[in-house]
Amino acid sequence: MPPPPLTIIPARLASTRLPGKPLADIAGRPMIVHVLEAALAARIGPVVVAAAEQEICDAVTQAGGRAILTDPALPSGSDRAWQAACLADPQGQHDIILNLQGDLPTFPPEALRSVLDVMDEPTFDLGTLVAPIVSDEERDAASVVKVACSFAPEQACAPALYFSRQPIPWGDGPRWHHVGVYAWRRPALARFVSLPPSGLEMRENLEQLRALEAGMRIGCTRMDTAPFGVDTPADLERARRMIGARKT
Repeated sequence: MPPPPLTIIPARLASTRLPGKPLADIAGRPMIVHVLEAALAARIGPVVVAAAEQEICDAVTQAGGRAILTDPALPSGSDRAWQAACLADPQGQHDIILNLQGDLPTFPPEALRSVLDVMDEPTFDLGTLVAPIVSDEERDAASVVKVACSFAPEQACAPALYFSRQPIPWGDGPRWHHVGVYAWRRPALARFVSLPPSGLEMRENLEQLRALEAGMRIGCTRMDTAPFGVDTPADLERARRMIGARKT
């Protein structure tokens, strides 16, 4: 039986819009602990937080989780996930590496299992999640990354053809909100982090375009609703209200 996937949660304190956000208190616990607990609840394999700072490691350890200190100078979460995977699994036993963002405190555990299903299709180098866009505001917001993909009836996975901050594709029909959670084949992630930033990646400020420009195939699978990400102080207050309501 092959080994289970290894889930990595990259986290760093140096957020531009919300410094220190992995340690922000939500219902009495740091945000990173909420994300850790969601990943553990998926019950698909070991979970490691890839921390850029010792303070994050300490918070995770105090909550009973495992954290690995990574180079704070790494340029992206993907680089941090790869370094943590190499440190946590130097023998390369885990063939699939899941990269879960550390700012999704309300992430549903079942969605992590869903993105893993994309790896059942051997032609995909990595898998990711999409959710339907439900409003004009969401469609037009530059902060919402859109994916050009099309699902046939009863089709579980569809290839991603492009990612943009613009409302793509043109014409009538569903549009898809990209959820930045990935299932990587280990060799694909190793190759990805070895590549320089690509032209379209720098133009759109979207690193997944580096994978497409390098000829990698990205498979998309659907979830009902895009999970709520914390990027600003207002987002943090909303997360506190949402999680607080669950506990009452």
